[in-house]
Amino acid sequence: MHIQVGYEITYELPQPTPMVLMLNIHPDRAGDILVPEALRCDPPVPVAPYRDGFGNLGSRLTAPAGRFVLSNKALVQDTGLPDILVPDAAEHGVADLPDEAIGFLLGSRYCEVDLLAATAWRLFGDVPPGWARVQAICDFVHRHIAFDYQAARSTRTASEAYDEGRGVCRDYAHLAIAFCRGLNIPARYCTGYLGDMGTPQPWGVPDFAAWFEVYLGGGWHTFDARNNTPRIGRILLARGRDATDVAITTTFGSHYLAGFKVQTDEVPDAEVARVG
Repeated sequence: MHIQVGYEITYELPQPTPMVLMLNIHPDRAGDILVPEALRCDPPVPVAPYRDGFGNLGSRLTAPAGRFVLSNKALVQDTGLPDILVPDAAEHGVADLPDEAIGFLLGSRYCEVDLLAATAWRLFGDVPPGWARVQAICDFVHRHIAFDYQAARSTRTASEAYDEGRGVCRDYAHLAIAFCRGLNIPARYCTGYLGDMGTPQPWGVPDFAAWFEVYLGGGWHTFDARNNTPRIGRILLARGRDATDVAITTTFGSHYLAGFKVQTDEVPDAEVARVG
């Protein structure tokens, strides 16, 4: 299948403001991009690409005072297959983990492992280790948190999501990650595009999505506590310890978000050439 993705983000800025963007499609999907991204800034400003410590592609710029619009589009080829399930994937002992996974066992800004480890062992310690345990975590988080856009809060941590029982996709991911890490299962936060293709209509307003990956059976696997069912058409933007590392925009100064639109639509094969 073919998916057109993109966004238009509008700011009102009282003064020139440095920004860091994490809005590029991840290098892991580079071979699937049929029509390349082309970041547009209105008014135009110089944009410097960079790669962070997690292998994500970012951009740096200084936005001028006044109205400033970021926009982008790309066409991506996708298998159209749902998330892969590997129910026999086993847990690893900490001593047997690769170096790349160790950092994803530790607490982070939004995932307070120290506060939630005892709860994790109480809730999931008797569940068979491996895939079944991570799925049990997703099942619990999916039931425990009520999805509520009106309750979105950029400062909510995993322990607060557990106590409050409401939030948005990032809160589901943070709580599931904290539980996994508390059980010595490496888990990392992911952000990207995820449309509603393959799900019953009516569909919601498109937005960026959060999910997570865990290290089991010698590799990283996708889990999604918010939706808690295999989905099609995930297009990764960035991975990190939590939302701090992969914020779509980080603005170093006062700002007002005046507009926010995300696109992630399947393009029929007959229309691909026209899109390109």
